[in-house]
Amino acid sequence: QTCALPISFDKIASIIGLLLAIFLFVAGGLMQWGYSFANGTVKTQLQAQKISLPGATGNSEEAASVTSFFKDNGGKMMTTGKQAQMYADHYIAFHLKAIGGGKTYSEVSAAARANPTDAALQAARTNLFMGETLRGELLNAYAFWQLGQLAMYGAAASFAGGLLFLVLALMGFAHLRRVDAGESI
Repeated sequence: QTCALPISFDKIASIIGLLLAIFLFVAGGLMQWGYSFANGTVKTQLQAQKISLPGATGNSEEAASVTSFFKDNGGKMMTTGKQAQMYADHYIAFHLKAIGGGKTYSEVSAAARANPTDAALQAARTNLFMGETLRGELLNAYAFWQLGQLAMYGAAASFAGGLLFLVLALMGFAHLRRVDAGESI
């Protein structure tokens, strides 16, 4: 018994190519949406905080790229994950180290609990807690923003792959029109 509709390898490859193109376009669209969502959310949340970037960190031992970043962004409102990361890692972290004398919040907090009447230690504990909290929140914004950036690159790759598979599938369908059904490859 023979099949009423003979399916050739060319037809199978062309259909699979077309389905892959559709899949990649849908995946690219979803990744583009993810990028827009992450980027927009981070920007909106950071703008609401109204954090103005300083023109310098105060750290004389920082890398030239860090100095350049703060010089170029000084006075600007924080709106990107990269700005949040630089501010958290190079401005807040530097100043927290100075506040705690090189000790972490947990170390200063333990000392403050042992000496509840030491006002300077209590103030350092409070400042370290607030600074570490802000630093953590900014680094979370950076991580979320970075995932959005990766989604943007993934979307571009998906769209490029989808376009390639679409062209190949269309070429396969065009080839099917010129070849007899019984001809082998």
